[in-house]
Amino acid sequence: MSAEQKSLSIDELKDKGRSIRELIIRMTTAAGSGHPSSRLSAVEIVTALFFGGIMKYDPQNPKWAGRDRFILSKGHAVPVLYAAMAEAGYFSPEDCMTLRKLGSKFEGHPNMKRLAGIEASTGSLGQGLSIGVGHALAGKMDKADYNVFVMLGDGELGEGQVWEAASAAHKYRLSNLTAIVDQNGYQQTGATKDVLDMKPVADKFAAFGWHTLEIEGNDQKAALEALQAALAVKEGPTAIVSRTKKGFGILPVLETTGDLNYHGKPLSPELAEKAIALIEAS
Repeated sequence: MSAEQKSLSIDELKDKGRSIRELIIRMTTAAGSGHPSSRLSAVEIVTALFFGGIMKYDPQNPKWAGRDRFILSKGHAVPVLYAAMAEAGYFSPEDCMTLRKLGSKFEGHPNMKRLAGIEASTGSLGQGLSIGVGHALAGKMDKADYNVFVMLGDGELGEGQVWEAASAAHKYRLSNLTAIVDQNGYQQTGATKDVLDMKPVADKFAAFGWHTLEIEGNDQKAALEALQAALAVKEGPTAIVSRTKKGFGILPVLETTGDLNYHGKPLSPELAEKAIALIEAS
């Protein structure tokens, strides 16, 4: 069985990214809670993964053994994944509007027991890369040809488990594993440089034996080309350090609030409409 996805052009990917951004804003504002800015920084990478011909997947058969795996270690950003999956046909965009509602499958953090297509239940930061190592190692042992992609936030790099996983990935030469660090510069309590500065991130992964790339992650072309380059690496794991801006796509709206971090709170209906208008005009 094959589930190769059509690779969209850069302009088509940008259009898809606008749709994903708009849905993120709509679902978090409807929920009255969430972390919209943390999701917006990751849109270009997630768009490239799902619609740039990078990942193999089948929305009609989410447990297909040959699928590629995407694990969102920064689980609080899950609406970016819900929005991408809706665009990919796993479910309808309207389904996402039940985000964080009582009884909804669209929980505030991904839950693989509740929603088909979610590869790992995450939210306890620092664990996603270890899960990815397990998936990738299983693929090697089974002689399967799937790839594993793990997105981490830069704040969670302070967790020691991340570096234990990085060491194991090098030991087992997991060329089917790509880690993507969404380096947006913020975490819950403030700027990462003030809480625990882990820079230079790429050098740290390189010291663990990883192939590394650094990109401007909100550049759609750069995001796609980095993922394509990661797939071409055959001797070990790859880390993409994706320098992004939290709230990218609606930064002028966030600037009016005086809070560029905007962690853990949704946009008001009024601000949401301004943000959506800005996205549509971009």
